[in-house]
Amino acid sequence: MRVTAAVPSRKRRKRALERAKGFYGASSKRIRTVYDAVDKADAHAYVGRKQKKRQYRRLWTVRINAACRMMDFTYSKLMNGLKKANININRKVIADLAVNDMEAFKALVEKAKAAC
Repeated sequence: MRVTAAVPSRKRRKRALERAKGFYGASSKRIRTVYDAVDKADAHAYVGRKQKKRQYRRLWTVRINAACRMMDFTYSKLMNGLKKANININRKVIADLAVNDMEAFKALVEKAKAAC
C-alpha cells in the first residue's frame, strides 16, 4: 500500500495560500506562484525590519537638528557636548523632548553648550 503525504501537503499549501491573501492575481491563487510570492514577501519583511531601525534613527536626527537650529546650535555640537558632559540619553528620548517638551530640550542644549 502506497503512503501519501496528503494531509501535510494540504496543510502546507493552505498555510501558504492564507499568507498570500490579498496578493495580486495568480500570486494569491496558484500554488507555485504563491510559494514564490510568499518567499519574496518574507525576504522583504526581513529587510524591512532592519530598514525600520535606520529610518527611525534618521528621523530622530532630523528632529533633533531642527530643534537645535532654532536655538542657533547644531546637532553635532549638541551630541558632542552631551558626550563631554557625561549625559547618556538616546536619540529617541532627545527627539521626543525636542518635539513635546521644549523647556527640557533647552536645558539639555544649555548643558551641552557649557560642556563644549
